[in-house]
Amino acid sequence: MMGRPRLRSAALAAWLLVSLAGCSLAPTYERPAMDVPAHWQTEAPWRAAQPADATPKGPWWQRFNDPQLDRLITKALQENQSLKVALSNLEQAQAQTRVARASLLPTITATNNDTRTRTSSERPLSSYTSPTMSTVQSDFVVRADVSYEADLFGRVRNTVANAAASEAQAGANLENFRLLLAAQVATTWYNLRETDAEIAVVQEGLALQRKALDFVTSRHQDGVASGLDLAQQQALVDSTATQAELLTKQRAQYEHALATLVGTPAPAFHLDPNPLKGTAPQIPVALPSDVIERRPDVAAAERGAAAANAQVGVARAAFFPSVMLNGGAGWESRDLALLFSAPTLLWSFGTQIAQTVFDAGRTRARVDIANAAYQGAIANYRQTVLGALQEVEDGLAGLQSLDRAASQARHAVESARKVYDIASARYEGGLATSLDVITAQQSLLNNQRTAVQILGQQMTTSVFLVKAVGGDWNHVMAPPTANR
Repeated sequence: MMGRPRLRSAALAAWLLVSLAGCSLAPTYERPAMDVPAHWQTEAPWRAAQPADATPKGPWWQRFNDPQLDRLITKALQENQSLKVALSNLEQAQAQTRVARASLLPTITATNNDTRTRTSSERPLSSYTSPTMSTVQSDFVVRADVSYEADLFGRVRNTVANAAASEAQAGANLENFRLLLAAQVATTWYNLRETDAEIAVVQEGLALQRKALDFVTSRHQDGVASGLDLAQQQALVDSTATQAELLTKQRAQYEHALATLVGTPAPAFHLDPNPLKGTAPQIPVALPSDVIERRPDVAAAERGAAAANAQVGVARAAFFPSVMLNGGAGWESRDLALLFSAPTLLWSFGTQIAQTVFDAGRTRARVDIANAAYQGAIANYRQTVLGALQEVEDGLAGLQSLDRAASQARHAVESARKVYDIASARYEGGLATSLDVITAQQSLLNNQRTAVQILGQQMTTSVFLVKAVGGDWNHVMAPPTANR
């Protein structure tokens, strides 16, 4: 009559296991709320792109229509060592997810233990009535064991959720690193070319100044120009030559930085001077809420919050007992020939339940750590969003200001050139002093350098804005502007 109560108890236990299998102690995760403005402060047009976080951001650098830049970025994306580290981190995260998911299934181990043992006849007695004897015998064991954690309180499932979110975060970090690497190569490239253009301007100015120095020297020898005129022109030549040397040093540093970015030793890398040319492409910018969807760093921060949320569930599960189901079966015999016969069969089945009774507050502290980490992850997500919005706003405002500054700089160069031509003609005719010519030369040189610097800033700010909006945009590409 005892069979039915035992059967009912087993059925009740099974029902409890099934009922609790869906229990999870992690807070219900929702994407952290963030107030996002409806539009940018800068004037339209800026609404043209469409959001798509999962879509590859594409070779946005090709819109700058610079084949040499295309080759450098392509090589960097293949050879940059830091990028390989980010790829390795993603592979580790993927493997860690597989490790976590394996815990959802039972673990099966197979064991084969073959021993031959001789016991001592002088070993301690097990009974005073039974003398000890020396024996020699074999023991052959073949068995398989199964263990499975009944995930009653979601520890395993939350561990899997944490690993999956961390894997997604690593993937977003890799995509973000690709975006940053391409932007860094492009920025360094345009800094290099802007320096080349500055060097060309300074060299051109230096040639004019040396020509003027020859003229002043000739007039001084003829007694027309004073020694002060000669010394002033010589000082201007020396100052401009110094600027040229400093620019050459700066160019070398940009070149070395590019070498490292593309995975090439700096001594083996060289780019011929080529002044900056061309214009930046028109960059459409989506709504602020759409930009957030496109940015891989924002996606990485959001996945970090999801991972931290799952970790809270893992920590809370430690308050409850862990239940392990264990079973095994096999054969054991002292005679190898009889190992797989019916009498040698063995089996076992059992349940192990472990519950922490006292740990001096360790479990509570771990829950507090997980909660604090989750709040920190939310704050990091919101800060990343704020930084993304700031970068886009900076880029938009910067490009608009630079467009106006570029127009003004071109007019300034034209005016300075006219002043220089007039001052030179008046000096040759004896109607102006050498100081007038020197001042005009220096003004022309400064305005030419300013115009070149603004062009360089326009290109680098355009790269910055592309990075800020999350890469290439998803609408029909306009034909690239030809370099000129």
